[in-house]
Amino acid sequence: MDETQGAPSAQNATDARNATNTQPLFQIRDAEVVRAGRTILSVGNFDLAEGEHVALLGPNGAGKSTFIQLLTREVFPLHRDEPPVRFRGQARPLLSDIKQALGIVSATMHDQVRVHLPVDQIVMGGIFGTLGLPKHVDVPESALPRAIEALDRLGIADLADRDVMTLSTGQVRRVLVARELMSDPKILIFDEPCTGLDPEGMYHVRETMSLLAAEGRSVVLVTHYPEDIIPAIDRVLLIKDAEVFADGPKAELMRDDVLSELFGVPLEVEEHNGWYALRGKY
Repeated sequence: MDETQGAPSAQNATDARNATNTQPLFQIRDAEVVRAGRTILSVGNFDLAEGEHVALLGPNGAGKSTFIQLLTREVFPLHRDEPPVRFRGQARPLLSDIKQALGIVSATMHDQVRVHLPVDQIVMGGIFGTLGLPKHVDVPESALPRAIEALDRLGIADLADRDVMTLSTGQVRRVLVARELMSDPKILIFDEPCTGLDPEGMYHVRETMSLLAAEGRSVVLVTHYPEDIIPAIDRVLLIKDAEVFADGPKAELMRDDVLSELFGVPLEVEEHNGWYALRGKY
């Protein structure tokens, strides 16, 4: 009798892995989110490939944050026979798998930093999904070296023993990025990452996004400022009035007429070395 009979071949196993790897990170088809009888977001067709970067751009209240919550499973679309949202081809992925793959940094998260703790403890809390280390848990010996390494990659290792409450807003924002890196996420979501920052803070946060994109991680940026869109992000998703207004290459959509219609006011778009900026027509 052939000893390999009934066992999957190495080639079959390889084929299965390759099939998985060709699946988009996220796939959305005919998704509609409704609250109190009102549609707050409608997405017809969206795919995000492994390692792809995209910026969600649009006015306040357009539905950008709801779009992200669709990906993170914080909100759910109306039921369809064919599930509207898939993660790596799975219609019902484990929430733990999604959380492990995603890192999220937002101005809202920053508002929760109201504890007097050393920066390295804030970063190590990323292992447990907490701000700081929870009580009565066994902390891996590797946690502190990993936290220092994450801080060092972002150029702020010298802040490791500082009280997080003594840092500038921009420094705290980068500490939160280091915290997310503790789980080695494949996708980094930046939700209005430059809100409340001065020019120095904005520079360092944008530099951080560029660094992570260069590492091969998918960067998903949510913003209403084109100035936040780093050159590595080549695709923009424009959202207006709870719908996808346009989806395509940045060079094709970052134009005066398109963004004027998106924001509902006359705008001029300026480009310099892959960076874009808006100027109002007064």
